[in-house]
Amino acid sequence: MRAALSILVCALLAGCAGALFKNKTAPPTIYMLSAPPRPAAADPRDAAAPKDLAVLRPRVRAGLNTDRIAALYPDRRLDYFAQVRWSGPLDEVLQDLAVQEIRANPALHDVGADASVFGSTCWLEIEVVDFQAEYGAPGGVPTVRVHLQARIGNSGDRRVLARFEPDVREAAAENRMSAIVDAFSRAADQAFAQIAQGAARTLAAK
Repeated sequence: MRAALSILVCALLAGCAGALFKNKTAPPTIYMLSAPPRPAAADPRDAAAPKDLAVLRPRVRAGLNTDRIAALYPDRRLDYFAQVRWSGPLDEVLQDLAVQEIRANPALHDVGADASVFGSTCWLEIEVVDFQAEYGAPGGVPTVRVHLQARIGNSGDRRVLARFEPDVREAAAENRMSAIVDAFSRAADQAFAQIAQGAARTLAAK
């Protein structure tokens, strides 16, 4: 009888422990940022000779370099949306996006990540100043802000050739996560397109 009671107690304890360690929280929704397709140059003569360019890993402002999606409130409080994530840490996500966006430019298709910096004639460095959804009033519809500072330079002497500072704001259509991520996508696309165009002009004149 005592042995049977011990077995029953052990079974009950195991059941309680199993319940304690079960995670009933739904896994987070993962969002990716990808460059939209770009039309090819209408005439090959419109594109300068392709240049090789290494995109360095972006430097991201404190509080933003995470896979969480940031929101900024009127009292300057930085918070994160629940149960959603970017597909990786923001520096990795934006480096990949920058390579996609810049490679789509017909004058800059020979583009790689920073692993290829020593084999490239030029480099692109990006600092992420703002990459968050900003709320003007509690419960209102946010505006996404993407503010980047970029420098392009020679790999040989590290000389800076040009600087670009796109600062883009895109309002979300509604206060829903899918609409907010769409605003992030549109703002990031505009910001990186500006950098790609500036880089193409700079290298064409080099």
